[in-house]
Amino acid sequence: MGGARTVVMIRPHHFHVNPQTLSDNAFQSADDVTASEVSRRARDEVDQAAFVLRRHGVEVELFDDDRVDRPDAVFPNNWFSTHADGKLVLYPMHAPNRRSERRADVIEHLRHEFEVSELVDLTAAEDEGRALEGTGAIVFDHSTRIAFMARSQRTDDGLFEQVCDLLGYRPHRFDTADSEGLPVYHTNVLLSIGESFAVLCPELLPHHDERGRLREALETQERTVIDLDVAQIGDFAANILELDAPSGPIIAMSTRAHTALTRDQRRALEKGAKLVRLDIPTIERAGGSVRCMLAEIRLGRRDALPAVS
Repeated sequence: MGGARTVVMIRPHHFHVNPQTLSDNAFQSADDVTASEVSRRARDEVDQAAFVLRRHGVEVELFDDDRVDRPDAVFPNNWFSTHADGKLVLYPMHAPNRRSERRADVIEHLRHEFEVSELVDLTAAEDEGRALEGTGAIVFDHSTRIAFMARSQRTDDGLFEQVCDLLGYRPHRFDTADSEGLPVYHTNVLLSIGESFAVLCPELLPHHDERGRLREALETQERTVIDLDVAQIGDFAANILELDAPSGPIIAMSTRAHTALTRDQRRALEKGAKLVRLDIPTIERAGGSVRCMLAEIRLGRRDALPAVS
């Protein structure tokens, strides 16, 4: 099962670094220009990224976000995921000001345009202080049907088990620790999986037995596993996503991530897909990169309505 052909993206109109996620997201950095300039740059970066993806044949469903109280709206992959069996899953968010990112209009659009067989709403867990932030928290291996989760305050073991049971994936969880001994906030910052590749950062797994089990779970005859170092993770080199395109698979990544990869690492990735660079330096200051911006649509599209004669 390859990458998605369609993605949802959000064009923000009031983008800025989220103060409610600073405590556990070490990838954030302060803005050095005016708020209006930050917002303008972020909008331009989303528009240009959508243009580049469409140029490569990826279908982009682009929505505007005008709210002033949703600084992380540009990262929709955290609040929903879609699956080939028709399920659309809504996830509970850790930061209170991220919960309003869930939008009825986006959900209704997906239900109108795509074959949604079941809407699974896990968001009541927020009332109990539990979170599981979508495909930020979970990295799905669709080939082996294993779901990977790095434990953090943005994940909940029970919810993870529930999602895996619901979707028919085998759960694989592990611990992480940065230089300060703190968990990495999202799994997709240090792990990405495609048909022919997996990139990960073993250094961020403090338990050597878990490193071995993770590598064993990722390795298949068709897949190359590429180790990244901590500095490359800081440049979002694992926050990448394989997508399906008419001419073959592409791997979407930021310009910063592409630059951080070594020549040999890029060549290894290019054996199975074309690398597509998206320039998003403003958005990356909020602690997320390309993979966070792209919510995959793995649903079948509804048949077009017949023409009226």
